[in-house]
Amino acid sequence: MSRPRSTESVQTQADTEDISPRVSHRHIEVFRAVMLAGGVTGAARLLFTSQPTVSRELARLESLLGYALFERVQGRLRATARALSLWTEVQRSWQGLDHVIEHALALNEPSQTSISVLSMPAMSHALLPGALARLQAQQGPMSVSVATQDGPLLQEWMSAQRFDLGLTEQGDAPPGTRAIALPALDEVAVLPAHHPLAAKAKLQPSDFADQAFVSLARDDLYRQQIDAVFTRAKVERKLLLETHSAIAVCAMVQHGLGVAIVNPLTAHACKGPQLVVRPLTFSIPFQVYALLPLHRPAVSGVDALLDALRSEVLHAD
Repeated sequence: MSRPRSTESVQTQADTEDISPRVSHRHIEVFRAVMLAGGVTGAARLLFTSQPTVSRELARLESLLGYALFERVQGRLRATARALSLWTEVQRSWQGLDHVIEHALALNEPSQTSISVLSMPAMSHALLPGALARLQAQQGPMSVSVATQDGPLLQEWMSAQRFDLGLTEQGDAPPGTRAIALPALDEVAVLPAHHPLAAKAKLQPSDFADQAFVSLARDDLYRQQIDAVFTRAKVERKLLLETHSAIAVCAMVQHGLGVAIVNPLTAHACKGPQLVVRPLTFSIPFQVYALLPLHRPAVSGVDALLDALRSEVLHAD
């Protein structure tokens, strides 16, 4: 048969259960202030309250704990051994709280913002670097990670809510995203710097007759629009080279392998001593779309990046 617990044991447990919940954060805050200030008067100043209020709260804390935290020695408060032990724990906890507060405040700083971008390869070269430079000039240092993908995989990854912003030439927003059109531009001609056509201010379809022409791949939508222009104008070109990459097209033109028509962003990113850019007398609209996920937590800085992208597109016009 089990022995009943002593009345003293039951009473002690009851006292603990009754008292502990009533030791509040305010009591600990008063204790901390007294330890920092070395007395009740200084603690009252730290807490922006009256001396009697601090004395009352401190006495209440000691009553709840069941032991004294301070002794009076020649009119001054001296911490007891228990108070010093408690003070060590309070300091540790307060440092942790300070760290939490600092972290919470830092999350509002641009340098603590991290934006993940998924871009078609051409725009990671032709559009993003200038836009990111604009963004950092306006917002300060900001963490941005850029991944590249194209076609169906880009749309699939954006639908999966894996990135904060996507850049594509496809205007149809994949499920779970919305598409924002950046300013539209026109395709341009790129020429070797010393090519005879470089002397012209603008080029028309007939200027490309019998010219070695570097093309985008046959399944590229812009390649199909370019071919349609020359078919309607009954202009024959020498189609010797083709590639999926507008950057590769420009590189081939730089090496004198032909002339080409590409998007203006890539053209202006690649132009230099060996490559010139000329507008066309006909229009082949080129547009980039920003994809935003609908079900991914919003990240500060995305709107600023969108503005920087718009400005960078207009800069290339």
